[in-house]
Amino acid sequence: MSNAQRAEEPLPHANDDLLTRKEVAAVLRVPEATLRYWRYLGTGPRGFRVGRSVRYWRTEVALWLEQQSRRPRDEL
Repeated sequence: MSNAQRAEEPLPHANDDLLTRKEVAAVLRVPEATLRYWRYLGTGPRGFRVGRSVRYWRTEVALWLEQQSRRPRDEL
């Protein structure tokens, strides 16, 4: 794939906001410690490291929350 072809592909999060752990915890209304624990377990919203900080895409958090609301009751 050439550089010209790569330039034409849209970036998946080009117009998305980056959120801090504190901001995501506020959106989800959970303590930051719970968010850290979910990250450790691999069950929370998908985040990634930027240097020493963890960041989340706003759309990824919304998608995770939507998926949680659609889980069958027997999995709760």
